[in-house]
Amino acid sequence: MLLAKIITHLESIAHPIFQESYDNCGLLVGNRNMEVTGILVALDSIEAIVDEAIEKKCNLIVAHHPIVFSGLKKINGNSYVERVLIKAIKNDIAIYAIHTNLDHVLSGVNSKICEKIGIQNYKILAPKKGLLRKLVTYCPKQHTAAVRKSLWDAGAGEIGNYFEVSFSAEGIGTFKGNENSNPVFGVKGELIEESEDRLEIIYSVNKETAILSALFKSHPYEEVGYELIPIANSWQDVGSGMIGNLNTPIPLNDFLQTLKVAMNTAVIRYTPIAGKMIAKVAVCGGAGSFLVQDALSAGADILISADFKYHQFFDGEGEMVIADIGHFESEQFTIDLLADLLKQKLPTFAILKTGINTNPITYLT
Repeated sequence: MLLAKIITHLESIAHPIFQESYDNCGLLVGNRNMEVTGILVALDSIEAIVDEAIEKKCNLIVAHHPIVFSGLKKINGNSYVERVLIKAIKNDIAIYAIHTNLDHVLSGVNSKICEKIGIQNYKILAPKKGLLRKLVTYCPKQHTAAVRKSLWDAGAGEIGNYFEVSFSAEGIGTFKGNENSNPVFGVKGELIEESEDRLEIIYSVNKETAILSALFKSHPYEEVGYELIPIANSWQDVGSGMIGNLNTPIPLNDFLQTLKVAMNTAVIRYTPIAGKMIAKVAVCGGAGSFLVQDALSAGADILISADFKYHQFFDGEGEMVIADIGHFESEQFTIDLLADLLKQKLPTFAILKTGINTNPITYLT
């Protein structure tokens, strides 16, 4: 199977446009047109993972963390990053990273955490802005229904639990074609007045290419009039962290014991609050200290994440427990998630999960 087809599937789940500005998701090593014979799924694409891919005859590594975050000026093998790249290239192994874009989607890293610890009715904690746009176009009335349906079929017109959403208003459009025009209605060189509908429809930016293609194919005019308008609204389907509820409130210590087992972590650093009952839970795989205020505002009893600094533990204000379960520990089940997402599309393909623990941290207990 071509790597390009696998990438298309991965990007239909978590488009790179959803990643944070500092991130480096996507194809890091390899050619989109190469033939993939096997996939190895891992959290980190360190040198041991490349060795494992070679041993297991997998020529594609799909990793959560990018091996390269910023530009390299030299590749001479002096760092572990450079050694990974050299070994992967020498052995014709492609590396694809799906990081904060997978963190940000409903079916991503944080939903897996919610499933593991029994959180119900979870949703995005901090929805992202800047990912929605509105398409405005002008259609001859007899063609409006066909154009609207083509846009819906391409993925436009979805708002929360509603789909096939649009707005239209009647009006009169005018145009005059020059000598090189070929108007569908009227005669070139003459001013034409046409009964038209102003059609407005919302869409997410990751679908823009498909939506514009649908517009141009379905619209009858030689020159399609349209506008793309940025929308400041948050998109509830994409964003940082998740929040939901437990079936039954339980004491903090009982919840932490359950959390420790469910997330297979040796240590939990947390802020104790006497008599605290846990009912509303916020989570964020990886580093999540930036979500403390969002979790507080949402009424969370506890925020579960990783990589908190000493002073950040005070930010719970004695109202919300902050629990640091470790970066690797919070994301370890992403390997299962990615393997499952790939197998849904490629049920008969060789998709293997790494057998290597890539956590660089060991705890002395």
